Amino acid sequence: MNETSSGRLRFDGRVAVVTGAGAGLGRAHALALAARGARVIVNDLGPGTGETDRAGGVVEEVRALGGTAIAHRESIATADGCRSLVEAAVAAYGRLDIVVNNAGIIRDRTIQNLSPETLEPVLAVHLHGTAYLMAAAWPLFKAQSYGRLVNTTSASGLFGNFGQAAYAAAKAGTVGLTRVAALEGARHGIRANAVAPVARTDMTAGMLGELAASADPALVSPAVVYLSHERCSLNGEVLAVGAGRVARTFVAETRGVVRADLTPETVEADLQRICSEEGYATPSNLQEESRLILSLLNGESGADHR
Repeated sequence: MNETSSGRLRFDGRVAVVTGAGAGLGRAHALALAARGARVIVNDLGPGTGETDRAGGVVEEVRALGGTAIAHRESIATADGCRSLVEAAVAAYGRLDIVVNNAGIIRDRTIQNLSPETLEPVLAVHLHGTAYLMAAAWPLFKAQSYGRLVNTTSASGLFGNFGQAAYAAAKAGTVGLTRVAALEGARHGIRANAVAPVARTDMTAGMLGELAASADPALVSPAVVYLSHERCSLNGEVLAVGAGRVARTFVAETRGVVRADLTPETVEADLQRICSEEGYATPSNLQEESRLILSLLNGESGADHR
């Protein structure tokens, strides 16, 4: 097991890719993993004309601290870019154990002002990039019967945020991807979880108010490091992380009502019972929800409710 005698989680021999790691959260994650022995591929765009080599800068930071890292400067918004990132890890270090999907952009618009130029790039980076990179890493993870996937969602996707339609849609989709990856990977030693970070970054400038002073990106990385480790016991979960706080975010379903004479009018009449949070359930997949519905149809107590 990769730990010291004191129980400190280590990543000696492990290889991790971190997307969008040239600044902010990604940089913090890359540094934290490298500090515990992981060999890290730092993904970030550039350098292009007039652009700073952010990935190269973080690689130099890692090496200055005695760690091991290389840079990857292609976009993960395409399947080809994601494949090249996985190939870079294998070419440099012979394996891949951890994928941290962190890269992101924003093109904030209200729904009535959405356009292909504001919607599609956001979906490409946040949602498509997460899916393509998981797909590219999957065969390696299956072959070695081991892998850790840490995706990045957001309170905007979980709860909504005015003016962030594209971003919220992408981040909500990331939760669905994470849940499916957790189910499909369980028998192969692959675990997939997500973080919903609150951190002071270029993307959140002006959005956090008084919380910004406490929201150091480095305070998100401990949860990412834990979810990346072989000792991680979670699968398919979302952790809200920020300013030193860690909490579980989950999707629940109310007990609802069961009526053979269901009509629009009975839905209206029963709305209070339908929305009541007393006795909610947390199905972990579609099959569990189906069994829950059957138990209610059969008049059973619904043991999955709490």
